[in-house]
Amino acid sequence: MSKEVELKLTEDEAWVLFELVRRFSDTEKLSIEDQAEERALWNLCCVFEKSLHQESEIEYKDFLSHCRKRLRDETE
Repeated sequence: MSKEVELKLTEDEAWVLFELVRRFSDTEKLSIEDQAEERALWNLCCVFEKSLHQESEIEYKDFLSHCRKRLRDETE
């Protein structure tokens, strides 16, 4: 089980990111429609950089691969 990470966003960032993700969910196309979406993603990346700390000795690429494997939907 993964640890939880708490992120803090402004309400504007949250709404802009929500709309970006909702649009992707509806269309399965990820595209920036407004510069505010780009800014919100950059800000989110900064939040992640401050919040995430790799606590493993394995290479980052392998560490990320393990994270992705745990997060994927289970296949039958």
